[in-house]
Amino acid sequence: MTSNAQEDRAPALTRGAKAALLILAVAIICRLFGAQFTWLVAWPDTLTVPMTEWVGSSVGWFLGVFKPAARAFSYLLGFPMEWVGQGLRLAPWPLVVGVVTAIGWLIGGLRMAALGGIGLGLVVISGYWIEGMNTLALVSVSVPLAAVLGLAIGILAYEAPWAKGAVNGLLDIMQTVPAFAYLTPLIFLFGFGPVVGLIASAIYAAPPMARNVLLGLVRVDPEIREAAVMSGGTRRQQLFLVELPAANQQIMAGFNQCLMAALSMVIIAAVIGGFKDIGWEVLQTMRKAQFGPSLLAGSVIVIFAVIIDRMSAALAEPRESYDKRVAVGIFVVGVVVSVWAVIAGWGTNGIAAMDGVAKSVDAGVSSFTINHGTTLDAVKNTSMFYGLLPLRIGLADAVLPFTWGFKWTAMHSMAFLGVAGLIGAVLAWRDRVTAGAVVVIAALILEIGVAQAPWPLIVLGAAAMGWTARGWRLVTLVVVLLGLILVSGLWERALMSLYLSGAAVATCALIGGVLGFLSAASARVWTVVRPVCDILQTIPLFVFLIPVVMVFQIGEFSAFLAICMYAVVPMIRYTRQGLVSTPEDMIEAATASGAGRWQTMFDVRAPYAAPTILLGLNQTILYAFAMLVIAALIGTTGLGQSIYLALGQADVGLGVTAGAAMAILALVADRLVQGFAEERRNALGL
Repeated sequence: MTSNAQEDRAPALTRGAKAALLILAVAIICRLFGAQFTWLVAWPDTLTVPMTEWVGSSVGWFLGVFKPAARAFSYLLGFPMEWVGQGLRLAPWPLVVGVVTAIGWLIGGLRMAALGGIGLGLVVISGYWIEGMNTLALVSVSVPLAAVLGLAIGILAYEAPWAKGAVNGLLDIMQTVPAFAYLTPLIFLFGFGPVVGLIASAIYAAPPMARNVLLGLVRVDPEIREAAVMSGGTRRQQLFLVELPAANQQIMAGFNQCLMAALSMVIIAAVIGGFKDIGWEVLQTMRKAQFGPSLLAGSVIVIFAVIIDRMSAALAEPRESYDKRVAVGIFVVGVVVSVWAVIAGWGTNGIAAMDGVAKSVDAGVSSFTINHGTTLDAVKNTSMFYGLLPLRIGLADAVLPFTWGFKWTAMHSMAFLGVAGLIGAVLAWRDRVTAGAVVVIAALILEIGVAQAPWPLIVLGAAAMGWTARGWRLVTLVVVLLGLILVSGLWERALMSLYLSGAAVATCALIGGVLGFLSAASARVWTVVRPVCDILQTIPLFVFLIPVVMVFQIGEFSAFLAICMYAVVPMIRYTRQGLVSTPEDMIEAATASGAGRWQTMFDVRAPYAAPTILLGLNQTILYAFAMLVIAALIGTTGLGQSIYLALGQADVGLGVTAGAAMAILALVADRLVQGFAEERRNALGL
């Protein structure tokens, strides 16, 4: 009888529990025998191949074949960019402001017109008008290229089902490869200059356009398709005259994302130099530690981003029509003022009325950092010594007398791991085997450090999670992809990138989850949080570096903060969206059963929101990896630094392999989180 009762009490291990126990076993073996068998910790050098040299030679030969044609294409592409740039630079600024304001009125009435007029007015008085027009020239030429390319890819995936899987895989790769990694082979192929930034922008901005075109076409109402077929139109007529117009709203949403991606990439491309645009001004002033001018130039980028984002987003939504006579009147006023500006000899570079503000900001930042230097150093050092550093190199190496007041010994390791093991055993005894194993695994990793974690633990751990999420197919993908990093000799740098991005993602998950939860629980909180999220999502990646460097100087901590600022928004939005989208019948059932507000939130809304929250985590991971490479500009190590160095040295092999390694890490994380999200959706019957 007792035996039967025990059997009833001990449920079978779940798939997740089996995976967690496997990872724990691997971690314990590596920890116990790593000193005797070094290959359990570090990948043997004898099994490393000169991947960088091989890739450099192969890609160099391949690019060399197309180099003459590419240089000719670059030469031809330079003409429209120069024409557009010349037109924008020579046009009197009142005319440009008037045209944008008139367009704003047609799109969104007074509110959008005010956004365009006031926004460009601020650019005028910033003194960066010419630089701003150079940036807009690159965007104006690169966006049509990206839109056409994305449209073609989306239509191909829709019309040829056999190509859909390959196209989605290609888009995944294009969106996970760091932006800097595009520049290295493109410089070799097209040479230095602004055209490289233009082409890189088109490549970087095409995937969101392609995805939205495909999504829009797939979502066209079947009745609309049937009506097109019944009318006797050819397949081309059905596509271009019926289905694409029906998918217009989704396609315009893709065009909005395409614009923002192109603007972001144009700023990044300023690193290669050769063009006097806003991105170059930001980079130069940051290098000279001129934070006032840097912040002012960065503000111009933000203004452009907000105007472009709001106007293009409004085009994707149903809207009322506004009196065209008002738009004509605004345009006429712009023309009249432009004529007066030419007669009066107003400069084309704006008024530069904010130079004094920039100098004041510069002086204020210097004064603030001097007066509060001790406090700022304390914040940075505390975060590094008691947070980031132990996570990177482990408690065993990070706990030292001059920081912690004592030195970590083997006895401390035994006590630390013993407590973790005890907690894990208690959880397992309470039928929470997975949680217990995770506690012990986390303790082992914290004691060792992410950057020094044994390779079997990372590879087999990711494989075990893949098996839990989607089965053996994902296991194969994970092992093959991570194996490529191992044999390439970039494993140690990959672990450094994994450490910093992992720390940022964990911080974003905590802060974003809490803010998303509070925003779902209180409309007042969301009223405050929402505009902050809107601003953070429209700021190009490059600009996030300015405030952190202003306050904390260059270094790993500044890079960590920049990544967190950029990556936290998806976690906030998806957490809130998941919690507020719970079906009303579930809420009513919980209320009828006597559940209170917070009980309903934790026991009903949160489980239902889990798939959406996991998708938010997925986006946060991808955002963190994207920002990681940009953060290399202010002193990070790992793959991001390798990509940046490859760009400066025009080392195609290193740039491509390091970029591919970064993309592999992002792709593996993406597939794992998507797998767990799908598993939760299936469990909820969604």
